[in-house]
This record gives sequence, structure tokens and C-alpha cells, in this order.
Amino acid sequence: MKVIKDITSLRFDKKTIVTIGTFDGVHLGHQKIIKRLQSNSNAANETVIITFSQHPRFVLQSDNSIKLLNTNDEKIALLDNFGIDNLIILEFDKQLSGLSGEEFVKSVLVDKLNVQKIIIGYDHKFGRNRSSDIHDLIYFGKKYHFDVEQISAEELDEITISSTRIRKAIEEGKIELANNFLGYPYCFKGKVVKGKQLGRTIGFPTANIQIENPLKLIPKLGVYIVQVSLRNKTYKGMMNIGNRPTVDGTSTTIEVNLFDCDFEFYEEELKVSVLKFLREEQKFSSVEELKLQLQKDKKDTEAFFV
Repeated sequence: MKVIKDITSLRFDKKTIVTIGTFDGVHLGHQKIIKRLQSNSNAANETVIITFSQHPRFVLQSDNSIKLLNTNDEKIALLDNFGIDNLIILEFDKQLSGLSGEEFVKSVLVDKLNVQKIIIGYDHKFGRNRSSDIHDLIYFGKKYHFDVEQISAEELDEITISSTRIRKAIEEGKIELANNFLGYPYCFKGKVVKGKQLGRTIGFPTANIQIENPLKLIPKLGVYIVQVSLRNKTYKGMMNIGNRPTVDGTSTTIEVNLFDCDFEFYEEELKVSVLKFLREEQKFSSVEELKLQLQKDKKDTEAFFV
């Protein structure tokens, strides 16, 4: 997949089959659209996904509260799995958001991409103030000679899948529901940093993980079953996200206890796949009581993998 971040001098000679979207999460609904895009591919055309360098809500609504399911690097890696020819990452700024629907279609889809067909999701809106929809796109298609196909909502147990629903599920600790919507385990990457090393004194050494992207959505506080990718190997483990109230913690930390891993890996990057929410974080009356609970958590985690 070719990743294109500057379209200033871009011009496709071949006709293109295009889809457009934020694609945060690349969930099952997105995958339905992408697979349809792929099915339209042949030797005479090229497939193109258009997405954005930042979520449009950051620009349109100045909404800095939203957290994202994917970093840009994660999104690129996920989209690369589908055999699409080109990924265009547009800088979503005031200039781009100020284009009318027709200006965007003419200047980008027609003049640069030589579009033959566009495939979009059921609720797609575009152009200045999101004022254009499927009906406008069909009209532009007739005017500029390209086809338009709309894909219906992907549903799971009669619930429409959306990035918003997945974010809400993760924020509520409903990890298995979120993973069902995504079609893969929710994950994040982080660098291992030194903590207070209390865990190793009670038989549960932990890796303290620092997330470098402040926009990445982190699950709610609590204890989770996880799998961790490190040095090309996968380890089972459990994770605590919280303030460590038993030992009077003062800030939120992410700590992972890896099973069957007996080496130190400070400053290394690891990938955490979140599989199941085990329990809420709680304050214990003593470190010994905490240790007993961790032993139970480990048994529950091991049983999950059986």
C-alpha cells in the first residue's frame, strides 16, 4: 500500500475506486466498506482510501476531549492488511474544511484522483459544515461521470457499529463488546519506564507503561486480562490501570504483570492487547490483602486462556 501525504502534484492516470472516512478503529463497519472497495479492483483501476491526519472534530468543533481508537501509525498498519493500492492522508485544516461538497469532489476526486467510483458509508457527510450527503454525491457523480455506491450500516446483534459506540464501550470497561465491534483486540503501545518496584516485593513484578500519544484512548481504571507483544514474542498477563490506592498512589499508572517472562526490558516498546475487564480497582487494608487478590486475579487470567 502506497501512503500519500501530499496531493499537491498528485494525478492518477488510471481510473480510481475511492472511499473516504476518518476510519478511527478500522472496525467491522469500516472493513465492510474496504472489502467492497477491494472487490471493485481490477487491472484497469487503482483503489484509494482517503482519510485525515487528525479527527475532523478537532478542527470543526475545537473538541480536544475526544480520544482516538487508533494513532495514525496504527491506522496505517491496520489498513495495510486489506491489499488496498493507495492510502491518502489529507491534512484536515480550515482550508480543507472550508471547501464546499462540490469543490472537494471537483478539485480532489475528479481532478487529482480521476475517480471512476466512490463507495461510502451509510451516514457519510462531507463539504463545508458537513452540508453534502449521499444525494449530493449522486448528483455530482452524474455531473462529473463517476458512480456512487452506499454501504449499509454493519450491525452486530442488531446494534449499529460505530467508532463512538466502541469508544464508549472501552470507557465503560466493556472490552469484549468493543473487541467484537472492532473485529480484533483493542491495543495500545507504550514504553516501559521505571516505577516504584513495589510489585516485585510481593511476587508480582510489573512493567510501568508510558503512553506517548496523549490522544490515544486508554480503558477505564481497573484490572484487565491482556496479551503483550515484546521482542517478537507474545506473553499472557494482567494489567492494572489506576492510582494504586492501597499504597497511597497519587497519579494514574498503567502496570502490566507478564507471565513466564523473567528479563528486564526498561525503555523498550511493547504492545498491549486488552482482552477482558476483570474487576474495578480497589483499596485493600494491607499489602498482604492486595497480594491475595492478585493471586486470585492471576488464577482468573490463566483460566481465561485455557
